[in-house]
Amino acid sequence: MVKIKEDLIKMLNKALELEHAARIQYLAHAEMVKGLNAEKIIERLKEIAGDEGKHEDKFRNLIGSFLGGEPVMSMAPTHQAGEIQAILEINLKGEKEAIDFYKQIYQKVFENKADLPYEFETLEHELRHIIIDEQEHVTELSLLLGK
Repeated sequence: MVKIKEDLIKMLNKALELEHAARIQYLAHAEMVKGLNAEKIIERLKEIAGDEGKHEDKFRNLIGSFLGGEPVMSMAPTHQAGEIQAILEINLKGEKEAIDFYKQIYQKVFENKADLPYEFETLEHELRHIIIDEQEHVTELSLLLGK
């Protein structure tokens, strides 16, 4: 296997772990929300969790089908939070960290385009769309936080 593919599989598996943890964390946090406007916040957290599940599927597909690797079944650490403010802030921080990491993967794909003649366009497309989704999550969580 080409070294770039091995490197991308490793990075995409880390991304898969992040998405798995994010989905579980959003669902757990949704159960913690109480009080004024709780229903709308719960609905939004569950919707974001659904997006994270779609990202998991995309990463698994890129790892397995396009790069010939084996998707991990583990997940990154999750973070507890009880109050709405803390829930929103911890998830906003996680979204920003994910974007920063996914941009590193995206850059690596671009830098190695010549070595990915049959994978480049799909990798670029899927990564770009995941980053765009995560940027939307940052905007939505920021709005909920009044930032």
